[in-house]
Amino acid sequence: MTTAEKLAQHYTYADYVKWPEGERWELINGNIYAMAAPSRLHQQFVLKLATQIDRYLEGKPCAVYVAPFDVRLPRQDEADAKIDTAVQPDIAVICDPSKLDDKGCRGAPDWIIEIISPSSAIMDMETKLRLYERHGVKTYWIIHPIDQWLMIYRLGQDNRYGHYQMLGLTDPVRVDLFPDLSIEWTFLRKNEMT
Repeated sequence: MTTAEKLAQHYTYADYVKWPEGERWELINGNIYAMAAPSRLHQQFVLKLATQIDRYLEGKPCAVYVAPFDVRLPRQDEADAKIDTAVQPDIAVICDPSKLDDKGCRGAPDWIIEIISPSSAIMDMETKLRLYERHGVKTYWIIHPIDQWLMIYRLGQDNRYGHYQMLGLTDPVRVDLFPDLSIEWTFLRKNEMT
C-alpha cells in the first residue's frame, strides 16, 4: 500500500499495531500522521525535562514516560482494537496506575509536554491541543526549544483550556499538578545545548 493510499483511509488501533516498527505514526480520529525523526536539540530537551520529573516522582504514585510510548484515547469504552486515536507525546505523566498496561496508557495522562519541531508545530499547537482538551489532559505544555518559550494550558472547571500562560525559559517554572516541583532551565545556560 502506498503512503497516499494509507493516508486516505480510516484506521483504528488494530491497524496501527500491525504497522512496521521502523515507521512512526500517530493516529488521530482515524487519520494517520507520519512522525519525523526528532532533532538532537529536541531529544536533549526531552531528556533534561524527563529526568527532572522522574527524580521528583520517585516514590510517588505518578510516573513519567517518553516517546515512543503509546497513549490510546478512546471516545467511550470501546475495545482497544476499535480506538481510532493513539498518540506518542514527547513526555507524559500518568497518576492513575489503572490506565497503564503493557501497550502504554489507555486514557488521558495528567500532564503532557510536547517539544515543537518545525514539522510538528501545527500538530502540537492546534490538532493535539484540541485533542488533549477533549480527552481531559489536565496540563499541557508546549515548548519551543529554539526560541526558548513555553505555553502552558490548564484544564478549567468547565473542562476547557482557558487562556494559556506564555513564559520564557529563564526562571524555574512551577508545575500546577505538583506545587513543590519547579522545572529548571539551567541546562540551557551551561552550553549543554550547543
